[in-house]
Amino acid sequence: MAVCIIAAWLSLFPSKIRGVTVYDAKAHFSELVERAESGRSTVITKRGRVVAKIVPASAPQWDRAAVLDEAEAFRKSVKIKGRISVRRLIEEGRR
Repeated sequence: MAVCIIAAWLSLFPSKIRGVTVYDAKAHFSELVERAESGRSTVITKRGRVVAKIVPASAPQWDRAAVLDEAEAFRKSVKIKGRISVRRLIEEGRR
């Protein structure tokens, strides 16, 4: 619903300038964040000058295979003697 409101609100601006004033950005900040979440950028202006831009955050890039290789290497490097009781570890953690 808020995304529809912000879309209608931004449609009031000329097509070349897809931005909002600092005052409007402050008043509708949560809608601008939702707009960024949906992949759209917004320019913030002050006295007709661009001063900021809200852009979607890129997801951190990580290599799944590298993470799994690292976990496997760690598992092999840890030596555990004897049998481990998960219940006992949970009870010890509650103390």
